[in-house]
Amino acid sequence: MRKGVTGGMAREEITVSGVHKTTGYSHAAKAGDLIFVAGQVANDINGNLVGRGDIEAQAVQVFDNLKAVLASAGATLNDVVKLTTYTTSVAYRAKIAEVRARYFSGYFPPNTFLVVASLATPEYLLEIEAVAARG
Repeated sequence: MRKGVTGGMAREEITVSGVHKTTGYSHAAKAGDLIFVAGQVANDINGNLVGRGDIEAQAVQVFDNLKAVLASAGATLNDVVKLTTYTTSVAYRAKIAEVRARYFSGYFPPNTFLVVASLATPEYLLEIEAVAARG
């Protein structure tokens, strides 16, 4: 972990495993007891898109990626305190919620749900970012 300072609070960059490599950004950073996870997309560990045109397959990969990034930071989905969900169609909302319910039981963190014209790559149907708290 590399440390920096953000407004007096120590920042730790998290070395992640189990997900694809990034270029120009980090999958996660820790500041105090908070873990900030960059938007996760449906790329497998080799950077290949999973589930082209299939929102359920993409959602499963996205949540698996979130789990892997959080695990690298010493956290789990149970530590998530906020999600932000970006999708390219409101028609995907029910399927995303169905998959999310497989990963969260009993507690569903606050979630902002946004429908956008496009994500970073047109084949991405979904991107989810998270904030977790460990302390």
